[in-house]
Amino acid sequence: MRVRARAAGVRGGPETESEGGGMTTTHGFDRQPLLRRALAAGAGGPVLVWVEGTAGAGKSHLLRELGALAGTADAALVEWRCGAPGARPEEGPPGGGRWEGPVLLLVDDLHRADEDERGRLRRLLEGAWPGLAAVVSYRPEELSHPGLPLGPPAARYPAGSTVLRHRLVAWDEERVRRAAEEALGGRCTPEAAGRLLERSGGVPQVVVDLLAVLRERPGEACTAGDVDSAGVPVRLAELVLGRTSALPAARRPIVWAAAVLGEPAGRDELVAVSGLGPGPGRSALLAALSGAALAELDEGSYGFPVPLAAPAVRGAVPGPLRQELHRRAADVLTGRQPVPWAAVARHRRAAGQVGGWLRAVERAALAAADAGRHQEAIGLLEQALAAALVPPRTRARLAPLLARSAVLALRSDQTVEVLTQIVRDPSLPATVRGELRLDLGLMLCNQVGRVAAGWQELETAAAELRDLRPDLAARAMSALAMPYWPGPAIDVHRGWLRKAVAATADSGDAAALATAAVARASLAMSCGDRDAWELVAALPTGSPDPVCRRHAARGLCNAADAAVWLGFYARARDLLAEGLDLSATSGAPYSEHTALGTSLLLAWWTGRWAGLAERCERLVTTTADMPFIASDARVVRGLLAFAEGDWGAAFSWLSGQGAIEPRSMPTALAATASGALVRLALARQDLAAAAEQARRAWADVAGKGVWVWAAELAPWAVEATARAGDLPAARAMVRDFAQGIEDRDVPAARASLTWSRAVLAELEDRQQEAADLYEEAAAAYRTLSRPYARALTAEGAARCLLAVPAGPPDGAEGAAAPTPGTSSDQPAGAPAADGAGGPAADATARVVAALDSCTREFGDLGAVWDAARVRALLRTQQPARKGRPPGRPSHADELSPREGEVAQLAASGLTNREIATTLHLSSRTVEQHVARAMRKTGALSRHDLARYT
Repeated sequence: MRVRARAAGVRGGPETESEGGGMTTTHGFDRQPLLRRALAAGAGGPVLVWVEGTAGAGKSHLLRELGALAGTADAALVEWRCGAPGARPEEGPPGGGRWEGPVLLLVDDLHRADEDERGRLRRLLEGAWPGLAAVVSYRPEELSHPGLPLGPPAARYPAGSTVLRHRLVAWDEERVRRAAEEALGGRCTPEAAGRLLERSGGVPQVVVDLLAVLRERPGEACTAGDVDSAGVPVRLAELVLGRTSALPAARRPIVWAAAVLGEPAGRDELVAVSGLGPGPGRSALLAALSGAALAELDEGSYGFPVPLAAPAVRGAVPGPLRQELHRRAADVLTGRQPVPWAAVARHRRAAGQVGGWLRAVERAALAAADAGRHQEAIGLLEQALAAALVPPRTRARLAPLLARSAVLALRSDQTVEVLTQIVRDPSLPATVRGELRLDLGLMLCNQVGRVAAGWQELETAAAELRDLRPDLAARAMSALAMPYWPGPAIDVHRGWLRKAVAATADSGDAAALATAAVARASLAMSCGDRDAWELVAALPTGSPDPVCRRHAARGLCNAADAAVWLGFYARARDLLAEGLDLSATSGAPYSEHTALGTSLLLAWWTGRWAGLAERCERLVTTTADMPFIASDARVVRGLLAFAEGDWGAAFSWLSGQGAIEPRSMPTALAATASGALVRLALARQDLAAAAEQARRAWADVAGKGVWVWAAELAPWAVEATARAGDLPAARAMVRDFAQGIEDRDVPAARASLTWSRAVLAELEDRQQEAADLYEEAAAAYRTLSRPYARALTAEGAARCLLAVPAGPPDGAEGAAAPTPGTSSDQPAGAPAADGAGGPAADATARVVAALDSCTREFGDLGAVWDAARVRALLRTQQPARKGRPPGRPSHADELSPREGEVAQLAASGLTNREIATTLHLSSRTVEQHVARAMRKTGALSRHDLARYT
């Protein structure tokens, strides 16, 4: 026992970090005010709080936190851990007598106390005095007399004392997630946090021990699979194995049965699996409960409070006994209704019953697929088909089921490998091979992003199935008609659509008709055909056939994606909502994930940037092994980083590690990514790189022939090409773009075409015409509700007006103010004669107001770099304030406006040279501003400046 007084103040709040294990807990302990009052002299009677919690619940940690209370009332702190050598409590203070005055008594591990310790504590608590605050913790499952911490008889507490019980409960999902974020940072995926809760049962110490393992593992993201592979924490394994070993050998099989089942089970099931028989089995269960080897998890349901305890015990059971337990477990589970076939399959395989295992796998996979749980079906079938002992006939029956689920679910490289091996089997029936090849081709194109390989498999499948299964051939042809994939020209897709329609007519199959309808609608929407919306409205969304509804969900999500590229943003939102709802109800997770990517693009273009970066990063993390699906999120994140001025991050998101090379992306997204890379090179004054990127990207769009997809590339490609000195090529880009969208319903592309024409006019020094075109583009983007593009084009209009050459003398015939859409009679920045105002001054004021409005718009969006660039231009047009004393203004220890601007850009990651280019300053001046900003703020680095700007 330790007796000491503390002068330290109380640590803030119930959340603190322990010295040893790093456990951060929220106990929900609300008795601190009561304990403080008890420690205040004469404030009331003594207080006793019993704290109960299972092993690892955080009892000792709570007592360490409460120890700080002694410093608030000049109280003696008495700590003792029961069962520890030499830690017997005294009857009173050192030197004899009775305890007097305020005393905070903290007793840990009461369940370990022997008879003498319990007697000493009983006497102390039954003789409690005003000023005593006692907190006693124990594991309720290890008390020798349940409900009586001190044992019988019940304690006789003094009159006037307050006695309470506080139970520490397991962490909930939110608390586990916060602990994971504290330990792993942004590496922890939501799935990993959920699996942590599932495996640990929310027991704090188990969570902390698992996180200690995961923290040491490399990788960008921590997944649910990483949690599964972390194993059983040593503390937990020793605890549960120790409790099992403490049982008589004849009664341990009941614990083994619970470990083999691995889930809560009733008494009769546990007894049946243990093989002990009714009488001995019931006695064994009582003994296991009494010894805390098992617990009652719900009324009449028993097992391990921590699910991870099961594999620890299971691994300690000798192999032959374990196989017998698995065999009995499979027999018991087949008696449940409904039968949990996946669990039955697991037990049959562990018991060595191959035939029973494969039959159970098939039934489990069919049930999972019918319920839309395709990932579950894939896991079962992959494991079965990867085994060499599966007979050919069974393989031919199971493989198509795997392929169908894989096409609807998310990426699995193992599925691709399994199917690739199976389609090469010469003994496989031709129809089965063609069906497998079809689904393999869809997986390669959609989930995996190996478009060339997938295209080849689809072409082969269409040929193999044309006579044998025209319905499946139609599906393959419909897939080849989808225009999104890079490579083939639009006319090739149209040719495959004609073949698909013909094959569909031959088959008369409802699902084949649905796939052809999706292909027609998707192709028409992508090209901006006038009848596209009617084709989307005709999709079989209300079909009674779930397969047709899944195809319709895919069609709606495709239409939403196409609508975003076309510029119909309100319609895209409606289609997304309908498509996501139908995808969820019809069991199509792949369509759901593609729709999530579309929603990010929609948010980017419509200026809904709040929280958008986090949404992008979350999708990238949750699809870490599916870069093709994550490409939308990566591109949007890169666009945001560029606007924020973090050019290094922008380049990394767009083309760094984990990103797909733009030419391997869907063509529309590739053009957008390339446009951003061109703009990035232009900002860095690397004209050669910008022009080369523009040339390659433009060739890809031209080769595809869907010109609406050039909308996010065209202005930057034209600028890069013209600034690199190839004006004829820039003019040809504008001409081809205009011809490609003629007679198409493509509002976003039309606005982009006007913007591109404005860029060309500006670089050909037709400034007034350029200003008019920029204004027209800005108006179009305002109508489209695209604030970022509107601000960029409005900035372009103002910039051109400032460059309009001088016209006739003031007052001459034809003179006009240099406002957007009109001619100019003198330079926009020139002051009126004698400072008297006039049309020129009014025009300049309007241009300055337009630039100021652009600055606000960029700032509201979070486009830091754009706002800084426009402010630099704006300063060239704003006269010095009258009455300012000569010399530089003094800002003492505060950042000047220019220093703040430079600091903000430096913190975002821009180099001094890049900042100088943006703000029209010298690199030396920027260097001085950065140095002053760091000195004034105390920032430790350029990145650290972000905290002060």
